[in-house]
Amino acid sequence: MAGLGTAPVADPVTGSVPGSVPGSAPGSVPGSVTHPVPGSVTDPAGAQASADAPAPPSAATVLPGQPAGFAPELARRDIPILHRTVNGHPLVWLDNGATTQKPRQVIEALAGFYGSANSNIHRGAHTMAREATEAYEAGRAAVAQFLGAPSPDDIVFVRGTTEAINLVAQSWGRANLGPGDDILVSTLEHHSNIVPWQLIAKETRARVVPVPLQPDGQVDLDAYADLLSMRTQLVALSQVSNVLGTVVPVREMTALAHRYGAKVLVDGAQAVAHFPVDVTDLDADFYAFSGHKLFAPTGIGALYAKPDVLEKMPPWQGGGNMIESVDFTRTTYAPVPHRMEAGTGHISGVVGLLSALNWLTSFDRNAIAAYETALTAHAQQALSTVPGLELLGSAPGRVGVLTFTLAGQDPSRIADWLDRDGIAIRAGHHCAQPALAHYGLTSAARASLALYNTPEEVDKLVASLQQLQQLQGRQGA
Repeated sequence: MAGLGTAPVADPVTGSVPGSVPGSAPGSVPGSVTHPVPGSVTDPAGAQASADAPAPPSAATVLPGQPAGFAPELARRDIPILHRTVNGHPLVWLDNGATTQKPRQVIEALAGFYGSANSNIHRGAHTMAREATEAYEAGRAAVAQFLGAPSPDDIVFVRGTTEAINLVAQSWGRANLGPGDDILVSTLEHHSNIVPWQLIAKETRARVVPVPLQPDGQVDLDAYADLLSMRTQLVALSQVSNVLGTVVPVREMTALAHRYGAKVLVDGAQAVAHFPVDVTDLDADFYAFSGHKLFAPTGIGALYAKPDVLEKMPPWQGGGNMIESVDFTRTTYAPVPHRMEAGTGHISGVVGLLSALNWLTSFDRNAIAAYETALTAHAQQALSTVPGLELLGSAPGRVGVLTFTLAGQDPSRIADWLDRDGIAIRAGHHCAQPALAHYGLTSAARASLALYNTPEEVDKLVASLQQLQQLQGRQGA
């Protein structure tokens, strides 16, 4: 699988792995032995971070069914923010579905770029411009390798999944959609994979057709098969639901869509951090993800597109970088992928994304997936002990996205209560209102897990929720 056991991509200028400390030994691997002393950083508010270092792996952190090869402490020691305090308690970050925390290798890569390598790219003739261009394109090659894409030229850099989907809608969609065409969109989608299709459907007089869910949160595949027709031009799917944790059978759904000549776009924002992805195996026409859901900076993401599809897509935005020549009678565009990247890109973001990919792939990703599966099972069992708690969705094989309601409690009240104990979760509609409406809800609380979370943190969440319910019981008595 792509991303499994892949070697970190070295900086083309220095020969070292991006994310290492400037001046460190070339070729040092992110996530290896050069770890800071936990508790030595200061939180953003100026308060000293907790001096409680994470415990070394022990019997207490080994979960049933967890194989050897990974323990969360291996990742935690690289994440400075996990060693701070919030409201006098050690931070328990369970809002990974919204954004992930960043390893020191990524933070150092950003500082190193701005401190010693900052330049614009592609059109400069000096040394630093060449170096920055090489680093930027090394990031593109790393993304292609991570996704199993045949070529770096299949990768377009964007701000994130939202911009990637809008790019496809406005470029491919405007060129290929027309009156009477169908765009199938599953009910569990994030708004970013619904609204862009509504906008382009209104413009082209196509129609957006929702694909219903089963009660357990899986896509209704029988209904999907019935909705497909020769009118279907595009199917838009999340590989993993940001509300239910459902893992969608993308490969099978893509194969069925292709029988009707439809293209398939996959939103991978909630998938790429949890298990390896191979776009060639999935046979997706488009695949999008956001760096900040993958331990990288905000404001950077990537779109994969099949080369024959990408080559035919007209530019979405115009400006510098995406042209070969311009005069007032004719403009000649650059070849893909540069044709789709108008203006100065998020260069430091690409450097940070490259570092994040190197960090993540320095671990055994199969072992990470197995650990997260065991941690999710532990969390589901532990949450079932909280009186009045209802977990949304029960699809088999879900990832660690645990959205729930608590009898007698508003979701915002739950989040506020947990925050007092230093526990960060999400509350609201999670930009997935149709998915919540499937369960008759407009709002819910969500705890979402990552590789650096521990069973002890899950137990703290559960204990705090139990205390909240006990308080509610006493007040109602």
